[in-house]
Amino acid sequence: MDKVVVHASTLNALSNKIASLQEILDETYKSTLDDSKSSAGDKHETSIAMVQLEQEKLSKQLNEFLKQQRILLAINPTSRHQLIQLGSLVETKQAWYYFSIGIGLISIENTSVFAINPDSPLGQLLMKKKAGESVTFNGMVTEIIAVY
Repeated sequence: MDKVVVHASTLNALSNKIASLQEILDETYKSTLDDSKSSAGDKHETSIAMVQLEQEKLSKQLNEFLKQQRILLAINPTSRHQLIQLGSLVETKQAWYYFSIGIGLISIENTSVFAINPDSPLGQLLMKKKAGESVTFNGMVTEIIAVY
């Protein structure tokens, strides 16, 4: 498994999420502008308030995704690690993990890689471990085969 490819795939998956969220946000903003030109009254005011709350929620999500993007862009995918840390690609007997952001499952070359946040419960257990060590999570033993 090539860590540069994993990193690029993770960045691409996040970029797709950002683009989709931005599109939804743009649509809700346009909808608010169109609605504000057409009606008046309590029902209309409530509708606008609901849309504005949705826009706030979407904006917070977008800001979180942009923060995650900055974290990914700060990772050097060509660096190799002995101990698991931010930017490590980890092969275990059960799965592959990319220590970056918690974006979840990414399929690369017919292989599943879990992009996980180092602060996640499993991430915290695996941090600073090396090949040959193991951890127990949810009653299952995870043995580390290699750290890249």
